[in-house]
Amino acid sequence: MDIAVIGSDEFTLGFRLAGIRKVFIADKDNYQEKLQEAISDANVGILAASAKDLQEFLPTNYRMKVMESISPVIVPVGGGSKNDLRERVKQVIGVDLYKAEDE
Repeated sequence: MDIAVIGSDEFTLGFRLAGIRKVFIADKDNYQEKLQEAISDANVGILAASAKDLQEFLPTNYRMKVMESISPVIVPVGGGSKNDLRERVKQVIGVDLYKAEDE
């Protein structure tokens, strides 16, 4: 499974520098189309997206459906602690992998 990123050139640049090769460049006009393309790619296991883009560029009902996706897991980046990776993993698999044994 690959890790992919969707967003503007500026948003995806850091991910590309970190070695992410599967990049979907999207803006307000084609965001939903590119997101559907990314979700349909069977090799994508994790998809990083700007929380702001998800909020602004997608209709509420579609955004809710996307955020419930298990394959790929959509990870909003930025936008507060509610959208962090730990919470998404916990939501998708039902287990807090980061939980310390003494908690």
